[in-house]
Amino acid sequence: MEFMKKAGSGDVTIAGKWLFRFVLIGIVAGFGAVIFHYLCSLGMHYFLDMMAGYRPDSPAGEHLLLPHTQTPFNRWVLLILPALGGLVSGWIVYTFAPEAEGHGTDAAIDAYHHKGGIVRGRIPIVKTIASTITLTTGGSGGREGPIAQIGAGFGSFLAGKLKLSERERRIMMAAGIGAGVGSIFRAPLAGALFAAEVLYRDPDFESEVLIPAGISSVVAYCIFCLVFGWGALFDSPALKFQNPLELGPYTVLSVILVLAAIFYIKIFYSVIGIFKKIQIPNFLKPAIGGLITGVIGFFLPNTLAFGYGYIQKAIIGELTITALMLLAVGKIFTTAFSIGSGGSGGVFGPSIVIGGALGGAVGKLFHLFIPAVVTQPASFVIVGMAGFFSAVSNAPISTIIFISEITNSYHLLLPSLLVCSLCYLLSRKWTIFHNQVKSRIDSPAHAGEFMMDILETIKVENLGHLVKEVLCVNEDMPFSEFKNKIFTHTKQHYFPVINRLGKFCGIFSSTDIREVIFTHHIEDLVVMKDIMVSDIISTTLSENLNTVLIKLTQKNIDALPVLHEEDSSHLIGLIYRRDIIAYYNHHIRKIKAQQ
Repeated sequence: MEFMKKAGSGDVTIAGKWLFRFVLIGIVAGFGAVIFHYLCSLGMHYFLDMMAGYRPDSPAGEHLLLPHTQTPFNRWVLLILPALGGLVSGWIVYTFAPEAEGHGTDAAIDAYHHKGGIVRGRIPIVKTIASTITLTTGGSGGREGPIAQIGAGFGSFLAGKLKLSERERRIMMAAGIGAGVGSIFRAPLAGALFAAEVLYRDPDFESEVLIPAGISSVVAYCIFCLVFGWGALFDSPALKFQNPLELGPYTVLSVILVLAAIFYIKIFYSVIGIFKKIQIPNFLKPAIGGLITGVIGFFLPNTLAFGYGYIQKAIIGELTITALMLLAVGKIFTTAFSIGSGGSGGVFGPSIVIGGALGGAVGKLFHLFIPAVVTQPASFVIVGMAGFFSAVSNAPISTIIFISEITNSYHLLLPSLLVCSLCYLLSRKWTIFHNQVKSRIDSPAHAGEFMMDILETIKVENLGHLVKEVLCVNEDMPFSEFKNKIFTHTKQHYFPVINRLGKFCGIFSSTDIREVIFTHHIEDLVVMKDIMVSDIISTTLSENLNTVLIKLTQKNIDALPVLHEEDSSHLIGLIYRRDIIAYYNHHIRKIKAQQ
């Protein structure tokens, strides 16, 4: 990172400026998370509680801002409430910022790779309002998407105001993602890792994002917890992994989670595809998705809104196997119709609910049949949360830390590592984040950097078979002889010149002879020594291709003389720009084929 390099050379002022920027992003993201959390709490109170009498439980780490109302539970109101929320949020999104539809993390990933880190200033505001309405009227979604766009939007805005480079803007945008996610889930380390890992499908990290996202995430986390209290999102008993035989059931859980994740992704994007084909105004589509969500919620109310409270119940063992399975399946469909229809929300929250429910069901089943091996089904709830999101997101490392932080269950790192690794390996072809790219080498954000990095590892000697032996011209040859005997009979464009001793002394191109070739009366007076360029730019077999391309670009030429390492008057041949590029493309294809 630029500020670290400069700081290392003693420029503390530059490092201080960057530190201030990351702290500022953390402050804004932290207060953004506070505001968004307040809005969600108020929305749940005035919409679901006051209008429908629906009061879903909260996880242990969250507390009510306002006391419950006395409104009796009304399924019929609950049926239409998500449709009304979808109608309002759809109108807001498609009127003011259409790109704020769907799950915000994917939009932030797209901005990182394809838009130079640019996020329109209005998007965080529109996303916050629309997501609040979608989620607090019963729509199924998570809070990480909106808050990721809040942080990303401010990072992008600040970079624009400071007139920073595209690379620096992307870093600040990603720092905002980490700060937002890390604060609202009270998981600062995971937030930073998530921002660096979720950008890619392969197990790759955006290393230059880690420290900025870490600084911003810590600041945002502290601000959020100063307002809402410290501690983990979920309360869990003292769970420990202490029986290697339990790895067998965990392996079975991995397979089940992968199959469910593939089903979830396919349903999610099938719903998106169906709604894209429906020929009605876009702002009406979330209302239709909300209505279908409401129909599901009419029979399965626990699949609406966030659902974190039900995972808390699963952790302490209060839900039956049937209830857990219905929660998982229902949540898949309510999330698909709430967000896939154009509603606004995140997909991380529903994923941990689905994974936790599936894990709880599998854990209870194994506990019934082999209680001596699976003694604590709650462990499967927590590991299931991690494994399922690893399968749908291709982000296993940050997810392990995420679940450990939000449940305060660090003793389950070993089974979580096994399950997340298996889930990742078995589901690499699928992802809920379609804007992820395979690896850093495939990201438009790094195209130029990687080309330079790769070219620096390749020497001219690796292209020895592409170094062309060409016809050389004697320095004393009259131009008329060159024109009649050589130039008219060759397609060669560059002509090395040798002296009477056969030593290389210069070079010229067909462009250099343009003035002479049309001036017939001096053709016999001019010799090739008069035309050649003696101030030669050349290369050797030990030089790397990046240096060669820089030389070619600086002089705007298409070929360089390759000279002997020990004797600069000994010409080996010419290396052409087109051959370098062709070799590079072939090299990249080989790398990708091996992945």
